[in-house]
Amino acid sequence: MTDSKYFTTTKKGEIFELKTELNSDKKEKKREAVKKVIASMTVGKDVSALFPDVVNCMQTDNVELKKLVYLYLMNYAKSQPDLAIMAVNTFVKDCEDPNPLIRALAVRTMGCIRVDKITEYLCEPLRKCMKDEDPYVRKTAAVCVAKLHDINPTLVEDQGFVELLNDLLSDSNPMVVANAVAAITEINESRPMVRINLQTVNKLLTALNECTEWGQVFILDALANYEPKDEREAQNICERISPRLAHANAAVVLSTVKVLMKLINLLPENSDFITQLIKKLAPPMVTLLSAEPEIQYVALRNINLIVQKRPEVLKQEMKVFFVKYNDPIYVKMEKLDIMIRLAQQNNISQVLSELKEYAAEVDVDFVRKAVRAIGRCAIKVEQSSEKCVATLLDLIQTKVNYVVQEAVVVIKDIFRKYPNRYENIISNLCENLDTLDEPEARASMIWIIGEYAERIDNADELLESFVEGFHDENTQVQLQLLTAVVKLFLKRPTDTQQLVQRVLSLATQDSDNPDLRDRGYIYWRLLSADPGAAKEVVLAEKPLISEETDLLEPSLLNQLVCHIGSLASVYHKPPTSFIDATRQPLRAAPVNATNDSKTPATSQTPQHQPQSTVIPSQDNLIADLLSLDLTAPAAPSYQQPQAAIPGLDDLLGGFDMGATTNTAASLGGIGLNAPLPNPGAPPALDIFGGFGNESNNTFGFQQPPTSASNVSNGYVAPKELWLDASKGKGLQIEGTFARRNGTIFMEMVFTNKVMQPLSDFAVQFNTNSFGLTPTGPINVDAILPNQSANVEVSCRTNGEARKTDPLTSLQHKYAWKFLFN
Repeated sequence: MTDSKYFTTTKKGEIFELKTELNSDKKEKKREAVKKVIASMTVGKDVSALFPDVVNCMQTDNVELKKLVYLYLMNYAKSQPDLAIMAVNTFVKDCEDPNPLIRALAVRTMGCIRVDKITEYLCEPLRKCMKDEDPYVRKTAAVCVAKLHDINPTLVEDQGFVELLNDLLSDSNPMVVANAVAAITEINESRPMVRINLQTVNKLLTALNECTEWGQVFILDALANYEPKDEREAQNICERISPRLAHANAAVVLSTVKVLMKLINLLPENSDFITQLIKKLAPPMVTLLSAEPEIQYVALRNINLIVQKRPEVLKQEMKVFFVKYNDPIYVKMEKLDIMIRLAQQNNISQVLSELKEYAAEVDVDFVRKAVRAIGRCAIKVEQSSEKCVATLLDLIQTKVNYVVQEAVVVIKDIFRKYPNRYENIISNLCENLDTLDEPEARASMIWIIGEYAERIDNADELLESFVEGFHDENTQVQLQLLTAVVKLFLKRPTDTQQLVQRVLSLATQDSDNPDLRDRGYIYWRLLSADPGAAKEVVLAEKPLISEETDLLEPSLLNQLVCHIGSLASVYHKPPTSFIDATRQPLRAAPVNATNDSKTPATSQTPQHQPQSTVIPSQDNLIADLLSLDLTAPAAPSYQQPQAAIPGLDDLLGGFDMGATTNTAASLGGIGLNAPLPNPGAPPALDIFGGFGNESNNTFGFQQPPTSASNVSNGYVAPKELWLDASKGKGLQIEGTFARRNGTIFMEMVFTNKVMQPLSDFAVQFNTNSFGLTPTGPINVDAILPNQSANVEVSCRTNGEARKTDPLTSLQHKYAWKFLFN
């Protein structure tokens, strides 16, 4: 009969019945009752009320019953610490039981009960178990020390458990050695306390051959942290662990590869020993690719790192990474990556024929990556670039939409890598212009048209077709279109004047994207000030793109190679980025606000001392978002600007547009020295052949009024409808937020849509992401019917902050309430 009967639905008053059965004199009835308690605990029922009765069942010789009681204890000891002390005497007694299984069970349970009150009572039983005659008890006690160190590190050090662990490294039983190594490694992660020396290494290498597979992994991980003193010692370790490469367990193989990859760095390059060792590394990794798909994926992620570090390890094994029809998509993608990394002149033809086959597959994501892989091969192996371009043209002729779009993207990169070599295929690309509907493909095509505008007769018509739907385009396309049109104008200024004016106007006046506006203003300013300099900037020779754009940064790669076989090597991220414990120091970064406030204003940090950067926590970030001072520090001799270029009202948040200001300074050192226009100066020559007077303004911008009262720091969004009259009992509110002189203002227009006056207004802010609260009441008189009033409320950010979703949203429906009569 199975144990499923214990998980059947229970009746009312069951706790009382269980209590009676637990106190029964019959052993069988008592065991059945404990099983029912464990079953109830497993399905989430609270049976903590039975704690004293279950603890009483510990006094038994039945191993099965004792295991169940210990399981109950581990689960409820933390919630009942005072009652858990009742079990201490039994633990001490069980640690001296003749049965080694019971001794080991007692010491294992002691390590799992994370209650400070009883840890000190467990030191003596644990010490005895570490010197027990049975190896099973000793290996269990070794792991218990690591658990105890996690609860109370000071206690472990004071009681001498670290020294006892060190002694266990010399144990005659290999499993005891493996568990001692695992415990020491875990303890050393918090603070290095045990140094591994050559004598210890020899003991570990001796125990390696007799351990279980996980014991071998623990020992190999410990060896990876050991630094050999000389070349001979490193070679000796390599020779003694290399037989582990033939192990059937993938974890043992990867741990061995990790140790060997680390030791290879300590040996002289191009030595015969390294050559032999590298030959031994390839077969075991190839064997891993015959395992289950999940193991294949882990192996491929690790191989990706190895190939980046030492491509010679697998340079002869290209065929192993060819995709099979029944591979899962995640395995296919990884194999593609490694194929590209191993591609070289002697195997590129084979690789290209494979990639062309992959481009005819049915999986869209896989096909896209295969097409991109062809482009990457062209960039990496110059001799193959012509074959790759021909292959891409063949793929374009298939007229499959997503294949064509990916081909356009990679051909743009090939043009950048090999300028003035394959431009004769541009006409083929232009034939497919109407089929491009993805932002990246459209942006790539626009870049090609702008870059080679002098070779395309109807370049202006092609770009104009994109301009028609400018506001419907993705930001990436808009930015590329703006640059392409400016390039076209600089190459063919006579017939593209209207087009460039139109695009600049769309980018600067009609767009609310700050990146697009800023780029438009910069181009406008360059063209206004010095078209020659604009040509040098916009049409400057571009650097060639690198062969491998997706290689990991060398220091990160070295770090990940040292973590082969772990999650870090699968994520391709350092452990600190996904292990929460290692981020504790960041959250606890000292920010002494009290001391900062007492620092005299005249004190300055010496220039030779670098300022430390502390990344703020999310909580601090929420409160500080609106209190950031984005203005530049005021210079003592600053003067109010006398005149500004029409339409260029503080383009980039701090241009000095005085009449004597150097344009180069305004553009951050871009090198244009033409002075800005002055109202009193003679009319400047228009870049399109006219003169810069009011009737023939090149860009048609109006001069904004300048006064001290309306100086705003940065962009102010147009007023939006915050409260509709139908929902506000006749009151309509339009508003926006502005920042002036470091203070946040809520600027609103109140409109009375009912036939009676509205008065006595008040505003209340709910808790929001920014801690935003009003500094005072609303000062506005009664508003007559169909009349409006401008209202301004200053705000501060010292209120209670609570994260809302989205973080930057401050909609009126939950951020504030308006009250009125």
